[in-house]
Amino acid sequence: MAKSIKEYKKGDIVVYPGHGVGQVDAVQVKKVGGEEHKFLEIIINDTGMKVMVPTSQADSVGLRKVVPKKTVTEVYTIIKDRKAKVVSQTWNRRHREYLQKIKTGSLIEIAEVIRDLLILSSGKSLSFGEKKMMDVAQNLLVNEISIVKSRPQEKILDEIQTLCA
Repeated sequence: MAKSIKEYKKGDIVVYPGHGVGQVDAVQVKKVGGEEHKFLEIIINDTGMKVMVPTSQADSVGLRKVVPKKTVTEVYTIIKDRKAKVVSQTWNRRHREYLQKIKTGSLIEIAEVIRDLLILSSGKSLSFGEKKMMDVAQNLLVNEISIVKSRPQEKILDEIQTLCA
């Protein structure tokens, strides 16, 4: 059985890319295909969804602990930056690129998506898909930052919306 680089235990707060912040509810050993494998049972905070992640795959799926406070400062700086260049490309290509960034689970990359969409919205109205992507990105940021800063999600959402204004 392959070892994950990081060890997780019950009660750890983790980020599962694309789903957001969750808590390790249990570490279990299950028999799969005649072999025993260790699994993390994670409950996603936002949806209550239960996710089972083999510990041997935790790194490859991007599972990680929440970011340190200094990363939140960097995220806020990225969101405020209106001088960044948004590459002129078709909506399809941009959508795929932004989706990939969101799927990494990196707060920095998610902040870049928000910043780029804000810059785009200053020149034109965002499409339905772009607005939906903005909502998903903001939700992922709010969930993790509220854990990092130990503040209610509503307060964090207000902070982010103020930065976006």
